[in-house]
Amino acid sequence: MEAKPSKKDLCTNYLLINPKEASLFDIFSVLFSRNLKKRKFIESSFEELESFLYRFLIVISALIQKFLHKISMPMAMIGRTIVFLLNFFYINGGFFGLIRNIMQVRVVIPDKKAAAYLSFIGFTDTRMELDITITYGNAMYYPALSIMACKAAYNNAAYNQALIEGQWKMEFLGYKDYWNDFLGRADTQVVMFRDKSVDHDTIVVCFRGTQPFNTEDWCSDVDLSWYEFPHIGKVHSGFLKALGMQNIVGWAQEVDHDSAHPPRRAPLAYYDIRDTLRDLLQKNPEAKFIVTGHSLGGALAILFPGILFYHDEELLLERMEGVYTFGQPRVGDEAFGQYMEENFRKNRIEYYRYVYCNDMVPRIPSDGLFKHFGTCVYYNSEYKPSIIEEEPYKNYLSIWGSIDMRRNAIYELIRSFIMLTKYGEAYKEGWLLFFIRIFGLMIPGVPAHCAQDYVNSTRLGSLRHLHFYHFHHKKNRS
Repeated sequence: MEAKPSKKDLCTNYLLINPKEASLFDIFSVLFSRNLKKRKFIESSFEELESFLYRFLIVISALIQKFLHKISMPMAMIGRTIVFLLNFFYINGGFFGLIRNIMQVRVVIPDKKAAAYLSFIGFTDTRMELDITITYGNAMYYPALSIMACKAAYNNAAYNQALIEGQWKMEFLGYKDYWNDFLGRADTQVVMFRDKSVDHDTIVVCFRGTQPFNTEDWCSDVDLSWYEFPHIGKVHSGFLKALGMQNIVGWAQEVDHDSAHPPRRAPLAYYDIRDTLRDLLQKNPEAKFIVTGHSLGGALAILFPGILFYHDEELLLERMEGVYTFGQPRVGDEAFGQYMEENFRKNRIEYYRYVYCNDMVPRIPSDGLFKHFGTCVYYNSEYKPSIIEEEPYKNYLSIWGSIDMRRNAIYELIRSFIMLTKYGEAYKEGWLLFFIRIFGLMIPGVPAHCAQDYVNSTRLGSLRHLHFYHFHHKKNRS
């Protein structure tokens, strides 16, 4: 009988945390015992874990994940209800419009697949138009286009097609759901489009980010599980799985169709996107591409070139211009960061990681385990940018940062009343975002993760320092 493949066939080392069925006693026992083999909710290639801090972080991560799993069903139901009601009132012209429609017996029931149906994130910032003052050749063109794509990706396929073709006048290449071999369902979404004019031809690959009411997405953000690959380092397991890592053969060069249990009902993200790009780039010799994503989407966006490096995809690496992420969590350890930076330099690919103020997601998982890398473009609450190695208060549970984060949350709430007066109609904040900012007084960093502030940052931030950095960075690549 053929031996069953083990995790050693996927990687060199691993540590996987699955607290869903674990008891609280089993979770807290990690604090008092280095022996991981006794812990049923931990799978590991090594038997003991010496570091108490590491074990403490595992306990915190496991408790948060266990809580999120417990509330997953009510959270999903609440989310679906809220989004439906938001669309119901919106499509009927608001509260008074709905009353009028009821009286006239012409109430409209929203269609979840229609282009007019918005997601929760879509309602926090309903802007659809690109900033016409930021044109190709401007250092902020790709970042500004990228964050608008990231915002659009939270909505459905019909919305994205209508927006990209109708308003942006670009070529819509598709919006797909991708399979996760380990969850046994499609839970990764990607939109692709082509921005072509007389002076450039750019394909944009945009990964959708964390869904606010999807606890599986939030579990991925706080999970400390990892796989270690030779000459690459440790990489967050949840992000790898969402990108399209195969259950039995890991990151094989091609898809193994025989090893899928249950059978795949959708393609794997990395492989399908790679093959699509190969075809497009071969047909269009002048075309290049960029990759982007917000939140969880940012993590997938930065891992995508990592697997291209691993497979030595020459055509794609030659034609890849850059990676632009917004509110991206950490994805790997220091060795992985060095691996990525070395390959970015070697292949002359730009990577900019945008962080707005006290956004909580770039500060997780803990800096003690995973490390950021690349160029961090940090915006403060006045939308002033700076190029730094790491955002202030690099861990969300920073004692020193807690007071400043709450003080800033108060400022952002007050600021929401003056955005319209100060910057014009395009910067008006709606009532939904207002309530999120109130929530941010209790849990600071949540409102800062919304797309609104990232869009504002790319449009209002002073470009002088970014132009200077961009010029010298490009010069050093040539």
